[in-house]
Amino acid sequence: MMRSILVGILAVMAVGIGFLTFQWYQQQNTPRSFGVPFALVDQNGQTITEAAFKGGPTAVFFGFTHCPEVCPTTLFELDGWLDQMGSEGEDIKAYFVSVDPERDTPEVMKAYLGNFSDRITGITGTPEQIAEMAKGFSIYARKVDLEGGDYTMDHTASIILLDSAGDFFGTIAYEENPDTALAKLKRLANET
Repeated sequence: MMRSILVGILAVMAVGIGFLTFQWYQQQNTPRSFGVPFALVDQNGQTITEAAFKGGPTAVFFGFTHCPEVCPTTLFELDGWLDQMGSEGEDIKAYFVSVDPERDTPEVMKAYLGNFSDRITGITGTPEQIAEMAKGFSIYARKVDLEGGDYTMDHTASIILLDSAGDFFGTIAYEENPDTALAKLKRLANET
């Protein structure tokens, strides 16, 4: 009798372990988009979700409008590379996500991006929403207090490239060789 109970317990344990292993395997092999789900607003005040990062190649840059050098340089270069690509890059969607939503309202984002490009869409939201999105995209962002009560933002300075499924495709580093950056964008455009 005791032997039957022990065999029964072992059988239940084996089935349980098999089920857990199957679930783990399924999670590891199910295609998942890079990042996290989000519902923010674009520069026109319209709701934008992670669905915008799917259906075509995408370039995403996290920064802020009061940035003295990195952000304007990156946005200027990205717009230039997309222009250089001509029709080859026309399907690449480009987004600028604010890491400083306290100052970067949709109106501020629209005016700021108007100085660089009509192809790059600004995205903002509440500080909590932006912090969650940044964390989900492995973006570092931190408020740095300055003298006189002002502040700046320290943040990741790379452009994230996503394929048409919204999966991570690569990055373009700040001050990357322009030919290398252009080659990465061409590969992205042709791969998806």
